[in-house]
Amino acid sequence: MSNIWIDTAIERKDTEIVALVDIKQEFAEKMREKKGLSCPTFTDLAEAIQQTGANLVFDVTIPASHHRIASTAMQLGCNIFGEKPLAETAEECKDLIRIAEETGKSHAVMQNRRFDPRIRALRHLLDSGTIGKPGFVNADFFLGPHFGGFRETMASPLLLDMAIHTFDQARLILGADPVSVYCHEFNPPGSWYEGAAAAVCIFEMSDGSVFNYRGSWCAEGANTSWEADWRITGEKGTAIWNGHDAPFAEVIAPEPQEGKFIKSFERVEADSVVYNAHSERTGHPGCLDEMFLSLEENRRAETDSRDNQYSMAMVNAALESARTGQKVTIADFIRR
Repeated sequence: MSNIWIDTAIERKDTEIVALVDIKQEFAEKMREKKGLSCPTFTDLAEAIQQTGANLVFDVTIPASHHRIASTAMQLGCNIFGEKPLAETAEECKDLIRIAEETGKSHAVMQNRRFDPRIRALRHLLDSGTIGKPGFVNADFFLGPHFGGFRETMASPLLLDMAIHTFDQARLILGADPVSVYCHEFNPPGSWYEGAAAAVCIFEMSDGSVFNYRGSWCAEGANTSWEADWRITGEKGTAIWNGHDAPFAEVIAPEPQEGKFIKSFERVEADSVVYNAHSERTGHPGCLDEMFLSLEENRRAETDSRDNQYSMAMVNAALESARTGQKVTIADFIRR
């Protein structure tokens, strides 16, 4: 993942990589050699910032390090672009937003799935009223990646490391924020994770709709896409996106249908949507382009931490619900 971040910085004429930081000097030196860079390497972020005068930090560390890295960077005068999740706990998330507000520094989070033209097309399909007011959204996420490393020892690998993407997608698709959640988290038979690698979540959203998430990171066979498999039902029809192909909708056909037990429907293809007039790139590069553009235009990035906290609150509230077995109010996890 760090390769994408570094490559984006290298290709930009307005950006210079002035340091690489890693927990082991040899790791940073190896990356420097791999990318053909001549910058110094460090094992301490504060030292790197102070010695080089850096004004922007890329945080591609593990989730447990995000609060320390981001808080250090902002307090030393740097803007920060960070990998998801925003931080590992609700209190750390709130604290990072406090620091961003107090320092006036930009803190944007990598939510690369927002920068997929197909999900923008799905959002447009809903915004145009094709299916009427949405009432129910379902996302299925079933994959079996054998990562090794830190994910396989996390207490909640699916919810804490991956579900943030799908939760953030739901907010984008609906244009709504979470209100409450009930979550059941578990570790199925055959799982190679130490922690709970599967979960079912029911979210109430601010537009009155219900978002249902069903996910597993230890599902062998019949996998969904990494973008999840989506079904959104509305007043006039249903929108579908399998994460691979273009989204579409089936809506009630215009001909008279009185007395029919099952009505007739017609298919509506989603229009292609240009989601960023300043960049034709998608995924991680597209999100990074938006982050840089926000600095140029002196505005918050689409994935600014103050917005992204709502997606992260869905994660933290789901974890709390799973822990207590109770429905949880999302507002308790948001910094106002």
